[in-house]
Amino acid sequence: MGCPNEPISQLMQIGAVLRQAREEAGLSQGELAKAAKLSRIYISFLENDKSSPTLDSLFRIAAVLELKASTIVARIEREND
Repeated sequence: MGCPNEPISQLMQIGAVLRQAREEAGLSQGELAKAAKLSRIYISFLENDKSSPTLDSLFRIAAVLELKASTIVARIEREND
């Protein structure tokens, strides 16, 4: 993992993890957004690491993907080890 002073955006590449999970679920950004009651633009921003999800959004996305939010976080942690 990175050093304590490293910006959080460099430590957490949540976008790649979300994209992979969405693709594994066979969903488009639009389908995920509609099911999670979020905008497609927001999903795009998340997947491109232009925004970070709120806890509410993360739980909504995880529910649609039939994953636990903790599973998504664990995948991020593995990517950064």
